[in-house]
Amino acid sequence: MAIRYELIKECKQSGARLGRLHTPHGVINTPIFMPVGTAATVKAMTPEELKEMDAEIILSNTYHLFLRPGHELIEKAGGLHKFMNWDRPILTDSGGFQVFSLGDLRKITEEGVEFRSHIDGSKQFLSPEKATEVQNALGSDIMMAFDECAPYPADYDYVKNSLERTTRWAKRCKDAHKNPDTQALFGIVQGGMYKDLREQSVRELLELDFPGYSVGGLSVGEPKDLMNEVLEYTVPLLPKDKPRYLMGVGSPDALIDGVIRGIDMFDCVLPTRIARNGQCMTSQGKVVIKHAKYREDFTPLDPECDCYTCKNYTKAYLRHLYKANEILSARLLSTHNLHFLISLMKDVRQAIMDDRLLDFREEFFKKYYGDIKPV
Repeated sequence: MAIRYELIKECKQSGARLGRLHTPHGVINTPIFMPVGTAATVKAMTPEELKEMDAEIILSNTYHLFLRPGHELIEKAGGLHKFMNWDRPILTDSGGFQVFSLGDLRKITEEGVEFRSHIDGSKQFLSPEKATEVQNALGSDIMMAFDECAPYPADYDYVKNSLERTTRWAKRCKDAHKNPDTQALFGIVQGGMYKDLREQSVRELLELDFPGYSVGGLSVGEPKDLMNEVLEYTVPLLPKDKPRYLMGVGSPDALIDGVIRGIDMFDCVLPTRIARNGQCMTSQGKVVIKHAKYREDFTPLDPECDCYTCKNYTKAYLRHLYKANEILSARLLSTHNLHFLISLMKDVRQAIMDDRLLDFREEFFKKYYGDIKPV
């Protein structure tokens, strides 16, 4: 078996759990936040810098690597780990979300999705078999089944048809998977915001017996309380002895609330994307570095943070870099934001160990958001 999930402890205050995920490229402590390296690089970061901040696993994107440079080239280079010089675990998503977000540029059939490349407009086709073939060539530790991600809002019949197609595609992915002993293929639960459809999706995917399960179709524009509600009735249906992954979530409140509801793995482009726009997550809340009030502020970005950026630079200097459009701005702010979320998850793991996750949530929310939102 490619991976093994080890449940260490369940939190007495909530549905949170502490675990270890054993993979061919190392052990991952869960709950975990995974930095996103869309095109075989976490934007502005070197692998050494990611290791320095203790990133245990990163995510790369099948859609983008399929289009450029092509999975054949990466396979020829010795696989994605070797190609990008990263010797820790890698998760690849199936490309489903990217293809479906293309809107009018794609056409869905039972066979797969025909779409036009966002790079050069060329006609391309991804099917469950093709998405699996690409991920097999990339050699990631964890692969995702090709799914259809329904938009929000979407009517009941559309979502029902969509989730049933996702189940059929999941079976085709499993049948096409060539390396089950070295690469774990996760199924993706769909069903939109409909309780009975989420239950149906879980039921059908459990019959296929995947080594891990992902909750998809959330963080697509719905309110946070609705996302939490869906997690509350979906996650308990998933097996206790397998990892649970919530796709595309990365804000501090969503990470903590997801953990409370039993999620083990998260990923999001948020920390690097907002860094390039001059926004930072700090222990005292969000900082927008371009604001004039930081022009003569010679204090660290976050006095409670021990990342490279906070140990060496002031808000005034970081503001100057951003205003001058210097590349170093993206690097230093990305370093901080990624370190912040990775450290937050370490604190969350400790809070689970100490059986005080709800107390930790209250303290964190008060400092970061200035109030305590309902659990």
